[in-house]
Amino acid sequence: MKEHPAYPPAMNQAVSTLPVRSTLAEPTPVPPAASWLGEHRGALTVTDNFAVLDDPVEQETFTQRIEQAEGELADSVLMVQGMYCAACADTVESALQGLPGVVQARVHAATRRLTLRWDPQATRMSALALVVGERGYRLLPMQQALGISERLRETRQGLWRLFVAGFCMMQVMMYAWPAYVTEPGEIPADIDQLLRWASWVISLPVVFFASGPFFESAWRDLKHGRVGMDTPVSIGILVTFLVSSAATFDPAGPWGAEVWFDSLTMFVFFLLGGRYLEFKARDRTAGALDSLMNRLPEVCERETAKGLETVSIRRLAVGDAVRVQAGQAFPADGELLSEHATVDEALLTGESRPLSRAQGQGVVAGSFNLGGPVRMRVTQVGRDTRFAQIVKLMEQASTEKPRLAILADRVAAPFLLLVLLAAAVAGVYWWQIDHTRALAVAVAVLIVTCPCALSLATPAAMLSSAGALARRGVLVRRLQAFETLAGVNAVVFDKTGTLTHDRLELREVSTRAGVSREQALALAGALAVGSLHPVSRALASQGSGLPLMDVTEVAGQGMQARLADGTGVRLGSATFCGAPASGTPDDAPRAHLSDDAGWMASFTLEEGLREDAREAVQALRALGVRTWLLSGDRAAAAEAVGQAVGVDHVIAGATPEQKLVEVTRLQAQGLTIAMVGDGLNDGPVLARADTSFALGQAAPLAQAQSDYVIQGGRVMDVVHTLTQARATLRVVRQNLIWAAAYNVVAVPLALVGWMPPWVAGLGMAGSSLLVIGNALRLAGKTPDSSPANPVAAPASA
Repeated sequence: MKEHPAYPPAMNQAVSTLPVRSTLAEPTPVPPAASWLGEHRGALTVTDNFAVLDDPVEQETFTQRIEQAEGELADSVLMVQGMYCAACADTVESALQGLPGVVQARVHAATRRLTLRWDPQATRMSALALVVGERGYRLLPMQQALGISERLRETRQGLWRLFVAGFCMMQVMMYAWPAYVTEPGEIPADIDQLLRWASWVISLPVVFFASGPFFESAWRDLKHGRVGMDTPVSIGILVTFLVSSAATFDPAGPWGAEVWFDSLTMFVFFLLGGRYLEFKARDRTAGALDSLMNRLPEVCERETAKGLETVSIRRLAVGDAVRVQAGQAFPADGELLSEHATVDEALLTGESRPLSRAQGQGVVAGSFNLGGPVRMRVTQVGRDTRFAQIVKLMEQASTEKPRLAILADRVAAPFLLLVLLAAAVAGVYWWQIDHTRALAVAVAVLIVTCPCALSLATPAAMLSSAGALARRGVLVRRLQAFETLAGVNAVVFDKTGTLTHDRLELREVSTRAGVSREQALALAGALAVGSLHPVSRALASQGSGLPLMDVTEVAGQGMQARLADGTGVRLGSATFCGAPASGTPDDAPRAHLSDDAGWMASFTLEEGLREDAREAVQALRALGVRTWLLSGDRAAAAEAVGQAVGVDHVIAGATPEQKLVEVTRLQAQGLTIAMVGDGLNDGPVLARADTSFALGQAAPLAQAQSDYVIQGGRVMDVVHTLTQARATLRVVRQNLIWAAAYNVVAVPLALVGWMPPWVAGLGMAGSSLLVIGNALRLAGKTPDSSPANPVAAPASA
């Protein structure tokens, strides 16, 4: 294969090893799944060939194929290991953008996720991973990258570097302490020089081991002509060590009067400590999403003719029988083969109470088996499961860059150049005044002004809130929607399926003399089973399965059949059943029952309100939000529902086109609209509103236009999400104000020489920790759903 000039050498070599078109048809030979899950998991390094990423079975876990007019493209979501800051995200994006076959590459710094749209006909995933590897980063599927062993490895490595820096810092401080408590000349020259040499030796592990991540990151950026957030830190560490070493080796030279080994080891310790705590805190903010997305087991027990075998869940097929142990998540959608099971479906519905499932009923991937071992038969696998649809929505949220975060990243890049310039100017200026202080001032400026807090301010808060809402059963499709929702002053509700259930409920039964209510309901229910009409479905739940013969449906009229004794029966409209005229003026839906003798019974039905609909509308009013009911139903039905729940305005009889016109009209009046619908026929108006909610069990599959998906169908979750969004924006503003104020105060102090390097290191680490810690308050308990406190903001906000 001819080498492409835009590819690095390693990528040309990887692409040339196999025909490009074999990405789908002829998978690259890779280790067996069990080997990858065991021996090879977490063992990939930046120099590996990443061939496992080309295996179609493995690729299914992180890639989705998209058919377009110009051909098939692939969307992949992977974790980028080795990232520490927003500059790392820019480095990975720049490495991939513009390569042949890459349509779009986007990296989210806070979650370390790469969203990649690429052409499988033009390149390979392993070749793209090699390019990222040359920059010093590693691409892994999320299930492997988020594995326990990988997390433990990263944690141990960070703790080991922190321990080395802390131990050496204490030793160096012990040797430096005499210089702080004695007068000049009190310490003999030979003893003073011995203490310097001891400090130099003990500082070596700090510089060459503990500081490794700073140097590696800075070198990666400089090799590719970029200035990252670790660049000024690395320059400060290196310059301080070299100048202090020069003073140690040549006490009579220009730098012989002072050494800064104590400041060096101290600010490296503070930086590593801050980075470790930041990593743990960031793991908690993004980890709320990660834990939900990574709840499927890696392997499961499949039944075979020879007994049970342990296989990767990616090797499951429809029809397989699987045994699920107690406490384990179901690996796929399926039907229960055991007699009984108790399951936890909180991820799917937000309902924390255990649910019972009987033999033959469905169980869904990602829900937990709370009882003993059970058997299930697989009906849906991989991306066909409902869990996969939910994960897709969560991936969209966790990889999106909010507008404020993009702005902060753009500000951070030129800000780093100004930092280097300011440090150089400060060093030159202080060299003319007091050359013994010039180095300390320049290093303090380099360290104190690192814009990590600015880059983390927005995504940390929004991811924290998204994770908290996900635990409640509310999926956030766009992080940017938090900013819009916080400014909403009007909520527009659809009626059917939103404020009301998408089913009718029986309100009243009237019968002729000699026919009991129970007899009428049993016969009507048996007739209604054969129809899909909403009225029939409501009555079918009342039936007792009476035997009927010759059951037929008359289009637009109703159902008819014969009883065992030959008597004809009908269920349907008044004309079809010969029912008397209604004595009630309302437009409530009705069905009638008759036999050969004439009218038998009439059934009046009504739309059942959602239990929390009125409470939610009242809570919105308490928050200063106006409410509308926008429905295509008859005016009488819409007015009845609107009055029952207490909305401010009702607009009835609106077609989908008229709904768009009404929402546009409200927006023209200066209102910021949140639309709440069931997503089945509200797609256009959900897209037109400023932000939107989709309610209902089918939401993850059907609500492509909504910003929030409320899986449990609770209307109060609209209120909870609104209060969470307002709390999120408050935290974002607090973080941005703190990040700006910190630099306004700290930079002048460093420039005038009032902030030594170790204090600068403590300040930089502390600013990032404060931003992350403030965001963590949002990850706590979401607003209380109890009637006593319907609109409470998050307790932690």
